[in-house]
Amino acid sequence: MDQFRWGVATSAYQIEGARGVDGKGDSIWDRFSDEGRMATVGDRACDQYHRLEEDLDLIASLGVTSYRFSIAWTRVLPDGEGDINRAGIDFYRRVVDGLLERGIEPWPTLYHWDLPQALQDDGGWANRATAEAFAGFAEIMATSLPDVRHWITQNEPWVSAFLGHLYGVFAPGIQDWATALTASHHLLLSHGLATERIREHTTSPKVGIALDCRPARPMTGSDVAATRHFDGFRNRWFFDPVFGHGYPEDMVQTYSAARRFEGGILKFIERGDLDRISTSIDFLGLNYYTTVDITAGNEERDDPERTPGRQQPEGYTEMGWRIDAGGLRRYLSELNDRYSPMSMVVTENGASYSDAPDSNGEIRDLRRIEYLNQHIHALLAAASDGVPIDGYFVWSLLDNIEWTQGFEQRFGLVWVDQESQRRVPKESYEWLRSVIRPDSPESMALSNARGR
Repeated sequence: MDQFRWGVATSAYQIEGARGVDGKGDSIWDRFSDEGRMATVGDRACDQYHRLEEDLDLIASLGVTSYRFSIAWTRVLPDGEGDINRAGIDFYRRVVDGLLERGIEPWPTLYHWDLPQALQDDGGWANRATAEAFAGFAEIMATSLPDVRHWITQNEPWVSAFLGHLYGVFAPGIQDWATALTASHHLLLSHGLATERIREHTTSPKVGIALDCRPARPMTGSDVAATRHFDGFRNRWFFDPVFGHGYPEDMVQTYSAARRFEGGILKFIERGDLDRISTSIDFLGLNYYTTVDITAGNEERDDPERTPGRQQPEGYTEMGWRIDAGGLRRYLSELNDRYSPMSMVVTENGASYSDAPDSNGEIRDLRRIEYLNQHIHALLAAASDGVPIDGYFVWSLLDNIEWTQGFEQRFGLVWVDQESQRRVPKESYEWLRSVIRPDSPESMALSNARGR
C-alpha cells in the first residue's frame, strides 16, 4: 500500500438502527433480540441511519485517513437475495460519497455477523447456498460502489461459526459441533467467492479478510499441547486455509477422533473449495484485543477467565480482557513468519471503559488512552521488526450496541447517550487526533518503516 492508514471502525448492526426503515429486512440479530437474548436491542442502536452527516463530521474532525464500516446485507437485499432495495444502496452511496468528499477512504466490510433471517430460515451458514448468495451480494455492492478501493469480505468468521453455532451465545443461537464446523467452512468459502466477484467487477480493488485472534501461552510446561490445540481451534482453523495451508491436520485428526460426524469431519468440502478460500488477498486484517493463558481442560473455551463488568483487576479492561500490548507485537511477527502476507492491517483494536461525562461535561477516559498508546507503540515495534504493517483502525468510533452486552460495554472514542443520542468526544478522541497527525513521531515512524 502507498501510505499508512489511520482509521476508526464500526459495524452496521451496532450503530445504524432504523430496523425495518425504508425496506430493510430482518437479520438473525433482530430475531435474537426478539427472543430476549440481548441486553439492549439494536432497533435504534446509535441511530446513524438518521445521523449520518453528524457522524461523518466526527470522523473528519478526528483526522483519520480511513473509515471502516460494514454494510447491512438486509438493507440492500431484505431477503438475502432477489430484489434489490434501492433505498439501501442509496444509503451506502451517501456513506461513501460523504467520506470521499471529506478526504477519507471508505473501507466497507461486507459481513459483520448480520445474516438475513430469510437465509437463516433456509439453513444459514450451514447451507452451502448461503456462500453463493453472499457472493451475489458482494457483486451488487462492488458494482454499486465503484469508488470503493478497499474491501473486507468477512469479519471474524470464528465468532460467527463458533459463538453463533457451537456455544449459541451469539445469533443464531445454535449449539452443535458439526453445524459450527460446516458454518466455518462456508464462511471461508464465501470470502473466496466474494473476492473473485469483487475483482471481476471493479478495477484494481484491494481485497482482504478481517480475522480475529487469541494468541495463547501455556501456564506450565505440561500445558504446551493444550495451547497448541487452542491455537488450532481459535486461530489456525481460519488462518491456515486462507493462506493455502488447508485445514490444520492436527485439528482434523483431533476432531475426527473425539467426535463422530456422519459422513466424516470434512464432508462439507467440495472440489476446488480450498483453492477458492486461499485465493490471494491484498491485505490481512487482524482484529486484536487480548491474549489468554491455557491449561489442559480449557483448550476449547475462548477467554476462559473472562467475566465482563465494571469491576476488574488492574491490567484488565471492563470486558474482562487482559491488557497485553506485547502480545500484539509477538503475534504480528508470528503471522509474518508463518504466512508471509504482503500487507497487514490492524482492523480492530480498542478497549471498553465506562467513563462518562463529569460535572464539566468532559470524559477523561485515561485508561483507554493508555491502552491505545501501548498498542500503537507495539505496532511501531512490530514495524521495526520488519512486519509489513499498513494500517491501524481503532474500535470504535462510537459507544455502540456491544452485541449481547448492549450499552454496558463502551468502546467508543465518542460517548453516546442512549436516550438522547447526544455525541460527546472523549479525551481519547482528542488524544488520538494528535497522535495520527502526519508530522507526529508515530506517523513518521510507521511511514518510514515501510519506506513511504
